[in-house]
Amino acid sequence: MARSRWWFRNAKWDWKLSFQSRFSEAKQTVSCPTDRVIPGQHRYEVERSAGVAGNSIDITYHSTGKGMAMHEEYRDAKIQELRDQLTRFAPKAKKVEQAALAEKLCSEIEPNRPYSFDYLCFRITNYRPEKPSRHNVEAADLKHDLHLLIEDLSDSADVAVNEFSEPVHTVDDLSRLFSVSTKTISRWRDAGLVSRRLLFGGRKRVGFLHSSVEAFIANNREKIRRGERFSQLSDDEKSEMVERARQLVEGGASLSDVTRQLSEQMNRSPETIRYTLKNFDADHQSLAIFPNHRATLTDDDKRAIFKLATQGASVSQLCKRFKRTRSSIQRILLDMRMQHVMELPLDYMYNEDFDAPARILEAREAEILAPLPEATTPPRKVRVPSGLPSYLAALYDVPLLNREQEYHLFRKMNYLKHKASRLRDSLETAGASRTAIMDQIDSLYEEAVKVKNKIVQSNLRLVVSIAKRHVASSDDFFALISDGNMSLIRAVEKFDYSRGNKFSTYASWAIMKNFARTIPSEFKHRDRFRTTTEELFLSRQDDRLDPYAEETVQRSRQRELSKILDRLDEREQKIITARFGLGRGNEPLTLKEVGDEMGVTKERIRQLEVRALMKLREAANEAKIDVELGS
Repeated sequence: MARSRWWFRNAKWDWKLSFQSRFSEAKQTVSCPTDRVIPGQHRYEVERSAGVAGNSIDITYHSTGKGMAMHEEYRDAKIQELRDQLTRFAPKAKKVEQAALAEKLCSEIEPNRPYSFDYLCFRITNYRPEKPSRHNVEAADLKHDLHLLIEDLSDSADVAVNEFSEPVHTVDDLSRLFSVSTKTISRWRDAGLVSRRLLFGGRKRVGFLHSSVEAFIANNREKIRRGERFSQLSDDEKSEMVERARQLVEGGASLSDVTRQLSEQMNRSPETIRYTLKNFDADHQSLAIFPNHRATLTDDDKRAIFKLATQGASVSQLCKRFKRTRSSIQRILLDMRMQHVMELPLDYMYNEDFDAPARILEAREAEILAPLPEATTPPRKVRVPSGLPSYLAALYDVPLLNREQEYHLFRKMNYLKHKASRLRDSLETAGASRTAIMDQIDSLYEEAVKVKNKIVQSNLRLVVSIAKRHVASSDDFFALISDGNMSLIRAVEKFDYSRGNKFSTYASWAIMKNFARTIPSEFKHRDRFRTTTEELFLSRQDDRLDPYAEETVQRSRQRELSKILDRLDEREQKIITARFGLGRGNEPLTLKEVGDEMGVTKERIRQLEVRALMKLREAANEAKIDVELGS
């Protein structure tokens, strides 16, 4: 009998691993249900016995991780899932081998053809998935994702450069070797130069195997020659470029005009021209060529651009106002609209009817989205309670919904949100069709809001009726109405229409439960000890702060926080944001939750958090910002 032992970082799934004995050709597959996983202090141990013909072996798999941030910009979700499996469970030597296999596969990709995911999985791991899938990956997306996979595999393997049998180059090495800028090396990486994350003297940096560089040179000789021809700018060339730019600006040329003309005159790329002039202006503000050209737009600037666009401002007007190119403004508008769509409140009550087969759903959708059915019997006239103001009495002119109408509206509202939510899930892989999909999402959401408002309007009188029973006089009556309306809106969002209950029963319970919390005990005796109008006035005094002043202070705090957060690296920012719930609508996470999310132990997260907080305190002290940071 062979004893096999596996070590895991967590036990959220049913694990299924395959191993092959070095003494036998028999390949064994062992399934381990989660209830057999034994939690340890920092890892989990699972022991199973498996028969291997004539031999006894002991195999130990270790999953290591140093907390490095993996790439999140994969275009294909299946390849990202494969990355997660390989980086978690493969031994170090296996990761190095898989990275080499992925690079070999990358060099063989033919453009404009799809590749089966099962084939890709076999080429990288030497085994095929147990359950065949029909998933295909386009060549361009595959090439992009393989480069990320190679970096992530080498990163998680913690390979030192001296462990390779060939020379390893850094970005600076290649910059000197080809006499090009480091930005050119970055462009070559985007164009196909395979890179890895390796340990250089204990520090993780981007590195390039000599064989990878030679392969890139062989396939991109013209690109290399062009890069060598456009070598780094000398100081004399920079001075000449600045003087020519100043002369063109004095003649009335804009930044885009200067960039285009100098690119033609000096035989340099527009990016080089723009980058050089931008750096000169930043270093010599009193002599700046474009003194009114704004630096990087803040989040407040981007929100202002999006708000102005929604209010009817044209792209040309925004370009002029914020001193940005048309493509830059359009990109900002697309990003901000994407953010707006991702923040839409699309929570809904799911019903299995929403995911019926396409043939059935097509006919059912016409019924779900049909107009409100007419009531079979006219609603009876309701007597308006006495003593109500006219605008509250007008609520009783809106007819109540019968059971069929109520069911129809709730089903329609939740189905519209269901469709919008499914479309939103597809945005990440939508590509060029994102704008059209976001138009659909906005349209569906607006229609869902209209349906919700119809339900709310038909039940507002319910709030008035319950509020009148909870207050003996007109004091604080409208505050109760306001609280009751909020309870009604929340009840509309949470009501499960499929159970067959009447909404008015559910809403009444929610409103009265809220009133029980909000009505203070002294409210019943509010007039017993008041003897003068002055005391009555003081009891009604509003001690709240000015909301506009509060908003201004809050925005100032957010800007200060953004400045000091820039002192942290990407991983530290992610930890601090998660631990303190800094993202919009996010709740603070525990050390263990952050560790599970990043694939490291909670102790490692604690160490990184302490280091990040020290950096933040230093940044806050330098900027003279008064902050309170936990430890």
